[in-house]
Amino acid sequence: MRLTRFSLAAVVTLTAASISLVAGRSLVFAASSGQPSPSQAAQAPPPPHEMPAPINLKVLPRNLTGQEVHEIMEKWEGELGTGCKTCHAVSKELGPNGKPRLDFASDAKEEKQTARVMYKMTEDINANYVSKIDSSGAPVTCGTCHRGHLGPEPFTPAPEKEHAH
Repeated sequence: MRLTRFSLAAVVTLTAASISLVAGRSLVFAASSGQPSPSQAAQAPPPPHEMPAPINLKVLPRNLTGQEVHEIMEKWEGELGTGCKTCHAVSKELGPNGKPRLDFASDAKEEKQTARVMYKMTEDINANYVSKIDSSGAPVTCGTCHRGHLGPEPFTPAPEKEHAH
């Protein structure tokens, strides 16, 4: 017995549908051009952002991966209430979105030098002071002083009170 393509497709479809019904699942058959539909494309996760190996690390450990440096930078951004452009110079090279890329290795901006000094300061405070106090709590971070502001608000002590002693 010879089956035409149409007959063969019908047999395959009926077989798949029967197996699906027995298994308690529903089947959806759709023609595909090999390209995702607009709704499928909208649901697909974006491609992973590549984090190249860092270069020009002067205060952070040199064995950090690009992903690890990126995570540190995101934390600092939040603690300082700022963005990448604050410390990193703009490159002449354009990214895929048509906007200039940042030159992360460049030391052109003074703010990057300041960030390095501040990082060394917090590391020194944590290693030489906070760590020597029993149950001192959390270590000092950028957020300890900055609290989400690039320029931390100055501390104003409460007015002095009269004491009864």
